[in-house]
Amino acid sequence: MQDFSLIIFVKNPVPGTVKTRIARTVGNERATAVYRHLLAHTQQISRMLPWKRLVYYGDFINSADGWMGYHKRLQTGQDLGERMHNAFAEQFAAGAKRAVIIGSDCLTIQPDHLKQAFRALDTTDVVIGPATDGGYYLLGMNRLHPFLFQNKPWSEPQLLEQTLAEITQNGLTHTLLEPLTDIDEWEDYLNQSNVGI
Repeated sequence: MQDFSLIIFVKNPVPGTVKTRIARTVGNERATAVYRHLLAHTQQISRMLPWKRLVYYGDFINSADGWMGYHKRLQTGQDLGERMHNAFAEQFAAGAKRAVIIGSDCLTIQPDHLKQAFRALDTTDVVIGPATDGGYYLLGMNRLHPFLFQNKPWSEPQLLEQTLAEITQNGLTHTLLEPLTDIDEWEDYLNQSNVGI
């Protein structure tokens, strides 16, 4: 299934640059440890999946990290919307029939969520995994829809609502997966993690 692309957006776990909201509560070192836990989980749930798996780094490509067996790319663009648009565009230009993007912020995402997303694209234009904070943890499509990435309130609670409204306005169909919680605050981590840091 190399014409199905799973895009994973990550940062390198450099103290002071990741999980800055968590760092305000517990400090940079512990926040970085949380992010390493999130990266390890994302690797674990995606490593054995049959699609083309691509890691898009937000800062620099690390050739000696845990993402062995993944294609490695660098994110390009001025904001999150432009960076996601460019990643999807690159994959569709390379021949992808379906593409799904996730971040590395969710401890409850499982392989089944990813499988459901790709299956949903059999019958729907756009698939979204809603996040409980009003955003989303997953976005997938079977062709590029640039409006999904333009003039959006990134990291704001109205992102999902606005995105769904525009999908409808553009005459597209969509499927929603199970809502999950991203790990943005220390309390989120405490509520979802069974492993102490």
